[in-house]
Amino acid sequence: MATIQEKLSVLANTMDRAEDLTNEQLAQEKKKLSVVDYKMVTFTLAGKDYAIDIMKVKEIAKAGCFTYVPNALPFVLGVYNLRGDIIPIIDLRLFFNSTVPEHEDNFLENMLIVTVGEQTFGVVVDEIDKVVGIQKSSIQPPHPLFGDINIKYIYGVVEAENSLYVLLDIDKIFGVRTPEEERELAETAKAQMKMREEVVENERAAAAAALEASAKEDSAKAEELKKQKAADDLRFIGNSLATFKKFSVNSVTEEWMKNRYEEWLKERGEGNTQLQNEMDAEKFLSPFYSRCTGTWWTEEYADEVMKALPENSAKNIVVWNPGCGKGYESYSLACILKKRYPGAKIRVYGHDTDLLSVSNAPLMNLTDEASTSWYQPYTTRTASGDYTFSKEIKDSIMFEYHDCVNTNNLPPIDIVFSRDLLSFLPESSQNTVLNEFNEKLKGNGIIIVGENENIDGLGFKKSEGNVTLYSKE
Repeated sequence: MATIQEKLSVLANTMDRAEDLTNEQLAQEKKKLSVVDYKMVTFTLAGKDYAIDIMKVKEIAKAGCFTYVPNALPFVLGVYNLRGDIIPIIDLRLFFNSTVPEHEDNFLENMLIVTVGEQTFGVVVDEIDKVVGIQKSSIQPPHPLFGDINIKYIYGVVEAENSLYVLLDIDKIFGVRTPEEERELAETAKAQMKMREEVVENERAAAAAALEASAKEDSAKAEELKKQKAADDLRFIGNSLATFKKFSVNSVTEEWMKNRYEEWLKERGEGNTQLQNEMDAEKFLSPFYSRCTGTWWTEEYADEVMKALPENSAKNIVVWNPGCGKGYESYSLACILKKRYPGAKIRVYGHDTDLLSVSNAPLMNLTDEASTSWYQPYTTRTASGDYTFSKEIKDSIMFEYHDCVNTNNLPPIDIVFSRDLLSFLPESSQNTVLNEFNEKLKGNGIIIVGENENIDGLGFKKSEGNVTLYSKE
């Protein structure tokens, strides 16, 4: 009987033996990386050859009958128990809008178990071919003609064993930045900061020289210089926030920025107000975020939101929650809306561009502390002892991977709940999203934005209260 090593030798020289690839062979291939420049696992999608770096592949498996997850993204087939670990299963064919052949319910799918950062995924493909060893220098830059997928997901193209393979970047597909990209981003931000510092310093020097030459004792000009310096400081802080946090300073955030700068000046002192790194930027923005952002709501805040909601006798209440993140807001909203409008059917559309967060949102559990708070009437306990939301609450939320700047095929909206989202979009994108709000919102609908965001006069009018509401002008 042939040994595993003998099988690997045959596999490396025979293209039609791909089906003999086993998990143990894959492990042996990884061990041989010390003498092989680059190895990749090859597979097919819709009849075309693709590959990924073997170091991203944990194992190869065949599985089926995945556990369905309500309201998951279309390309998420469900979850799978991999020796005690519950992992999401992604159909790469659906992700790339390829054709999926029909098969029986008990059909076993070909699956690559991949690791992305600290997350493990099962990736379903048509056929898993073999392990191919190549010289890394033979990988060519990506080109749109080599695949029916977005070029940003392609690491490169390589020809090997009389086949042309499109080498996929699995980190890009799941939204993970490489260390090289992180370093490049930091270097770019540093260079931009230095350039802005030079521009600001030159402007200050020129203004100071002009004022000193005209009249050193002119108090009016001295005051003007002080104001100019403050304006320069504020502008430079705004540029740094845009670089480090993608925060936009315009009519939506202008009032908050002026007030925050005065506080910041007192905290840091004259001449020490500039933001040198991302930590400084986060500290400057720390008072900006709305209450209970990225966590479970307190009972106090939940009561304030419920009291702020207007009377609405509609049988269907439709809510748009762009920037839903991991799902804390969407679940909290669904519970509040169920309590406020008990006779209505609630539908919450939770949208976000964070693929990992929005994929895992339907699987979210509550902490023990949250499960005994005001959330308790809307929760249930699983067989494993974890607390999760009731089927009624889960069925009322539709989590979707979607960029709100693009066209949104939504029904007329009763409530837009979009806290702190606008401020982290470029001004042109802000205008696009505000137009979407205006177009989709019903005549009696309301908008709730961040506590420090202002859209008064941008097609909406403001109502005062503990929770600030906006309606159409």
